[in-house]
Order: sequence, then structure tokens, then C-alpha cells
Amino acid sequence: MNKIARRFPLSILSASLLAFAIFLSLSRSAPAQSQDVQVIEITAKKYEYLASPIHVKSGTKVQLKITATDHDHGFKIAAVPDSAVTNGTAGLVFTSPQDCWQLKQGETTTIEFLARASGTYTFRCCHTCGLGHRGMKGQIVVD
Repeated sequence: MNKIARRFPLSILSASLLAFAIFLSLSRSAPAQSQDVQVIEITAKKYEYLASPIHVKSGTKVQLKITATDHDHGFKIAAVPDSAVTNGTAGLVFTSPQDCWQLKQGETTTIEFLARASGTYTFRCCHTCGLGHRGMKGQIVVD
């Protein structure tokens, strides 16, 4: 009886430690999945976006951090690939969709999306910024 009485608290302690270890390992793996974001820094300046073309893998959560360095610019991109029908299924799913994101001089604007479908997505400046405004564009390529 003495041996059983001594083993019982030890087995409860062992089971508790095992359960605690499992809990810790599960709680650490969950945040790692939510942090799986590809951050891409882009500079917008006189008639160009630096860091283009941008390549991302399909299924990736993307965070564009765009900084206008010389004066205000804009950022406009379609949710469907360039070769797709305009009202087709969205290949880029934005957390807060807009027709034109305003890029203020000296500030960083963050644009987040999920890249769901492969293709090439051309983005343009949507804030008239001078004589070369129409040529200010770049591309995101989802592989």
C-alpha cells in the first residue's frame, strides 16, 4: 500500500507536466502560422516604383510598405490578373480594398492582400504627379 500511495502523486505530477508541455508547444505553433507574411518595401518617386517586378508565391499573405519620397503619388491595382476578365474571380484579396491608395510624401502606406491566383498584376500611379505620370507603373507576379 505504501508503494501505491507513493507512485500515485508521482504519476499525477508526470501527467500534469506532460500536459503542460503539450499546451506550450501548441500555443507556440499557432502564432508562427499567423506571422507568415511576406513584407515588401517599395519606393514611389518621380515616375517610377523601385522594387518592381515583385514576385510572390500563390497562397502568400503580402504586406506592401510603400513610401513616396519626392511628393504625393498613388497606387492602383486590379484584383484580377492583367489577362483575366475584369469581373472575374479575384486573384488578389485585399484586407481593405480601395480604388486608389493615396501615398503621401514622406509617409509609408501599408497595403495588405492574399495572393490567391497566379498571374501578372500591373499597378499604376493614380495621383497625377507630373509629365511622366502615365508611365509610372510596376508589376506583381504571382507564381
